[in-house]
Amino acid sequence: MKAVAIIVQGKPQQIKANISYLQPNNQLAGKKVIITGGGRGLGFAMAKKFVSEGADVLIAGRNEKTLKASSDEIGCKYLTINVSDPTEFSTFIAKAATLMGGGINVLVNNAGISLHEANFFDVTPDTFDRQINTNLRGAFFLTQEFIRHLKSTNTSGNILFVSSETGDTMDYRPYGFTKVAVNSMVQGLAYLFKKDGIRVNAVAPGVTASDMTGFKADGDLFAGEYGTGRIYLPEEVAETACFLVSDASGCVSGQIITCNNAQTVNARWK
Repeated sequence: MKAVAIIVQGKPQQIKANISYLQPNNQLAGKKVIITGGGRGLGFAMAKKFVSEGADVLIAGRNEKTLKASSDEIGCKYLTINVSDPTEFSTFIAKAATLMGGGINVLVNNAGISLHEANFFDVTPDTFDRQINTNLRGAFFLTQEFIRHLKSTNTSGNILFVSSETGDTMDYRPYGFTKVAVNSMVQGLAYLFKKDGIRVNAVAPGVTASDMTGFKADGDLFAGEYGTGRIYLPEEVAETACFLVSDASGCVSGQIITCNNAQTVNARWK
């Protein structure tokens, strides 16, 4: 285990965070993993962690330039995909299988967008549809195509969704709606395919440093509302994701693991 200390400088206080990462031990050997939205942020952190654990990884997203730079840095493969367009998915899975030499057995539905509407009245049909199409509709139909592939090749598999702490709470914006639906989908698919050797789980991070949230890992991460007092790092969430993708979690399916230090637990004495 490796511990890293970071100083979170915020007003009115400074916080020292001790973050631990498991040393690689080849726990993902034999895993062939597709990660959508893998070119940056949490997707990049997961790809890097999974490769260090012996997995063969393919990252996917819209921006080929970003994907190529990230794949070169990590040492993995890449393909472009528009996750809001299900007409691409059959071809995408076929290309991925060819590129990885067959045997794909893990899908990580990480791609997602939040348009951060300031209030209820800022939501428009366009912003609503864009978030639903990427975060929910796209993830659903890509998973459908992936499970078809697993069943056609008689392969057991593992599907990991990236949800959010907003899935634990009420919301008035489409992003939150999509994550509540994702949590339901995780449980439904896990139950539906439990006898097919297909596990389905999710990680649900709190606010994590990424382009989507606007927080930089080397910037101001102070967040007094969290028990940790800070925004989370993508590498921390990647540790939990790695466990759920590994065979060590073989008895775990249909679970949403919220990574926010109990922030959204519905305690009656709040």
